[in-house]
Amino acid sequence: MVIKITDDARQQIKEMLKNESKESRLRFGVKGGGCSGLSYSLGFDDEVNEELDMIDEINEIPFVISKLDIPIIENTEIDFKQNMMGGGFSINNPNAIISCGCGSSFRTKDKVGTPGDC
Repeated sequence: MVIKITDDARQQIKEMLKNESKESRLRFGVKGGGCSGLSYSLGFDDEVNEELDMIDEINEIPFVISKLDIPIIENTEIDFKQNMMGGGFSINNPNAIISCGCGSSFRTKDKVGTPGDC
């Protein structure tokens, strides 16, 4: 299992999937940018490239991850936190050695990326 999805995140994602097409999967990955060099990408995707993507199901959630991103996000946990201001997903990546104050940008030991704006 490359990533973990908590029960709270699973419930939120399943609810959101109701508004997506039957082919939609949760796509999780990273992209260059953010003040620490890398930032997370999380959204629904109907298109999958079987050569470049890993396709799996975790906690009843169909998901897809670019094979290039696996070493960066391996063992990452996606959670959903609800508070008085609303709710949002939180990502706990044990491979991140530095995270920015806004929490959406990070750096790993081997993958620095190009720092930009948060």
